[in-house]
Amino acid sequence: MVEKHDIEICFASELAWIKKTELRGKVVAVWKEAADRGKWHKLEDAPFTLLIDNSGRLIDHTKRVTHLAKAVADQRKETLNIDYLIAGALLHDVGKLLEYVKKDGKYVKGPFGEKFRHPVSGSLLAKEFGLPDEVVFIIYAHSHEGDKLKRSPEAVVVNHCDFIDFEIKKSLV
Repeated sequence: MVEKHDIEICFASELAWIKKTELRGKVVAVWKEAADRGKWHKLEDAPFTLLIDNSGRLIDHTKRVTHLAKAVADQRKETLNIDYLIAGALLHDVGKLLEYVKKDGKYVKGPFGEKFRHPVSGSLLAKEFGLPDEVVFIIYAHSHEGDKLKRSPEAVVVNHCDFIDFEIKKSLV
């Protein structure tokens, strides 16, 4: 079973960018709950995507997106809410722990994942744990679900950083 300490170690440098201790704790709690509900034994087992064979690990994708988002924010003159941006980047794909299951040695969409894509399940879980609506929105709007919405500046950053990472990975196959 994934423990809180495992999550804190895995995302230590990225979590440190969140100034508000309470928000940092909630990010960890959401990852823990998603791992528990999805019955994951190790975060390292979760794949980045089912759309690309051997796509790599979800945690590595999450770190890349978070680092990209921070780099973008560091270059902007506008004031972005860094705590919300980093929390949203760290949680944007947490719903994949609910969406994916291992069946016959291969990761596939499980019954829950057939009904709810990860932006929906991740945002609902974040809402359940009391994360600010702005963070919930970043998670929900990071993928195609947000294409018809007016994304916040932080949601725009996470959306584009996510697709940059995905498109690079896809182009290397």
